[in-house]
Amino acid sequence: MNEFDAFLDLLTMLASDFRMGGLFVLLVMAAVSDGRFYRIPNWLTFGGMTFAVIYGTFAARTPLSGASHALGGLGTGLAIMLPFYALGIMGAGDVKLMAMVGAFLGPYQTLQAILFTCIAGGVAAVAFAIHRRRLCHMLANVKAAAQGMAVSGMAGVRPSGTIDERQSVGKLPYGICICAGTVAQVLAHQLGYV
Repeated sequence: MNEFDAFLDLLTMLASDFRMGGLFVLLVMAAVSDGRFYRIPNWLTFGGMTFAVIYGTFAARTPLSGASHALGGLGTGLAIMLPFYALGIMGAGDVKLMAMVGAFLGPYQTLQAILFTCIAGGVAAVAFAIHRRRLCHMLANVKAAAQGMAVSGMAGVRPSGTIDERQSVGKLPYGICICAGTVAQVLAHQLGYV
């Protein structure tokens, strides 16, 4: 299949698969909300999860396989992102958003979406730090966090996960990164790259 045929398949998928179109709309809404207000509404994440589980259950060959696929993806997104919330690195809205993404994509594709999201988040963090002229502060924070985690791990103590406010680069609306990473993963999956 050449690139043009893959692109046509992608457009057909977006036009015919109501679920993926719904996911994209919800992701853009979450990214805009997080970018403007640093908040992702619960009605968006929980509504999206509910829709994805119900749609996935009844659109599958068997309701049991559809439900297990959607719930498995929801659990995967939640389980992987929850430790970041516990450490204070990520907000609860970001965790719920990734769980919602998982309900749409299923477990395997959710793992890939998280990887794409982490890449998008890393690029965004560096760009954000450069824009604010705080790259050296960000690198110092990363170094201090890595050292703290290593020492805490050897000592068997839970790391605090807090950064001095004066050294903070600023608040990055991670919902934008989740949107960009997930959309990139879905497109790459549809085009046959992953």
